[in-house]
Amino acid sequence: MLPALYISHGSPMLAIDPGPTGAAFDALGERLRAQRPRAVLVVSAHWIYSTLAVTRRERQEAWHDFGGFPRELYALRYDAPGSPTLAARVKALVEAAAIPGAGFVGQDDERPLDHGAWMPMRHFFPDADVPVVQLALNPYLAPATQVAIGRALAPLRDEGVLVLASGSFTHNLQEVFGSGARRDQHGPQAEPYVEAFRSWMTEALEEALATGDTSRIADYREQAPYARRAHPTDEHLLPFYVALGAALGPQGAGAGTPAPVSVARVADEVTYGVLAMDSFVFEGMGAGAPLKSAA
Repeated sequence: MLPALYISHGSPMLAIDPGPTGAAFDALGERLRAQRPRAVLVVSAHWIYSTLAVTRRERQEAWHDFGGFPRELYALRYDAPGSPTLAARVKALVEAAAIPGAGFVGQDDERPLDHGAWMPMRHFFPDADVPVVQLALNPYLAPATQVAIGRALAPLRDEGVLVLASGSFTHNLQEVFGSGARRDQHGPQAEPYVEAFRSWMTEALEEALATGDTSRIADYREQAPYARRAHPTDEHLLPFYVALGAALGPQGAGAGTPAPVSVARVADEVTYGVLAMDSFVFEGMGAGAPLKSAA
C-alpha cells in the first residue's frame, strides 16, 4: 500500500532556494521512488473550483501561476505524462461515494499542473516519468467533506497510486508580503501564533488517528488557537483533510478493528517566520500510532 501525503509547498521561491524543506523533500523522494508508484494523484490548493474536476491530459506541463519572481523560476519545466485512465478511476470513485456537495466530477482536457503540483513533484520524481493527474479542490466544502473525499480516494493507495495533497500548514501571505520588508525565506524565528496553531493541529491529528473521530480537527476554525490568523482563507489547509481521509480509509472499512497507521512529519521548517512547512506521510490505513517528528 502506498502512503498518503500532505505537503506544504510554500512559496514558489522554494523551487530555486529549497533550504531545509527541499532537502527533506529530496529524502522523501528517494523513499517514494523506491516504492515505484504507477501514478500520482495531486489535490492542490491552487486548483480551486466550484465543483470537483479531474485532469485528462495525455502530457502535463508546468504552469507558472504566479508573478513577480526571479526569471529563472519561469524556466523550470515539468513535462510528466498524464493518465486519462486514472482520471476516469478518480471520477468513478468519488461519484460512487455520493458525498453531498461532491456528487459530480467534471473532466478537464487542458489545465496544466499548477505550482502546488509540479514543485513537490520535481523533488519526488525529478525525471518526470511518473504519470500525474490533478483533482480540483472545492473550497466551499467543509473540512469534514474533504475527509470524505479522501476516504473515497483511499482505494487508489492499494492500486499503485500515490495520493498527494498539497497546500500550506499555515498561510497568511499578508504577513509575508504586506509590510514591504519581506524576511528571509529560511531562518527567521517562527511567530508565536504559528507555533500555537501547529501544536493544536498536531494534538488534534493524533486524536483523530487514534480514534478515527475527525470531528475535532475538522472544527479547527472554531477550536484551534489563531485559526483565522493562520488561515485568513482556508484553501491551503483543506488538502490536509483529503490526505487525512485517504489515511483513514473508506468509510466503514474495518469498523471496530482499525488497521494500524503511522504518520511521520517529514518537514517542519517555518519559512519567512509565518509559513509553516509541516508535511506528513501517512502509512497504513485506519487509526493508529502517535505522530513522529520530522527527521
